[in-house]
Amino acid sequence: MTSFRFDDLKQYSDTLRSRSGDAVKVRFVEPRDAEPLQNYVRSLSTRSRYNRFLGAISELPQTLLERFIDVGEAEQFSVVATMMFDGFETIVGEARYAFHAETSSIEFGLSIDDRWQGHGIGRALLKNLECRAASFGAEHVFGDTLRSNEQMIALARKAGYAFTASPGDWKLVRFEKSIDVEPRDIPCASWRLAAISRQSAIPPLAG
Repeated sequence: MTSFRFDDLKQYSDTLRSRSGDAVKVRFVEPRDAEPLQNYVRSLSTRSRYNRFLGAISELPQTLLERFIDVGEAEQFSVVATMMFDGFETIVGEARYAFHAETSSIEFGLSIDDRWQGHGIGRALLKNLECRAASFGAEHVFGDTLRSNEQMIALARKAGYAFTASPGDWKLVRFEKSIDVEPRDIPCASWRLAAISRQSAIPPLAG
């Protein structure tokens, strides 16, 4: 597993591109994001919130909001995708993922602002999450979504995920994908830093 430096989370940030070439920054959530993240969730359509959180909510409950901004607690991590508008950083998407060491897997969920769906941000964020999963040494990634969530199912299908029934809930479908190659085509800061860490851990050859 990657060793994170929680005193310097900015080094794990990445810059992605929307379909039209706009810069999209993906970074770990910080305490200062509590109110913007809550406002982001409130701004989602009722359907998007239901799809993301698998139930009817109008905002994040306080306990869940606290878990979102507590990066690394219980091997769970949250990132936000942001864009600059009129000089202000604005959240246009978010994702939360957890590392399960016992199965060498990453479980994740994500959402994109309704106004920015269809701009390639979800696809770029998904590839970034796969890279972050590889930095943990994860062997596969997976998520669960409602069978009625056509957008997420279409996104996962285009990204090469396989589908199975979700254990314990007939309303959900599980999508999963193996991480069996080095993500040279999806570079991310977490992968680069993990690679450096692994290299530094290799003892030098005897002269």
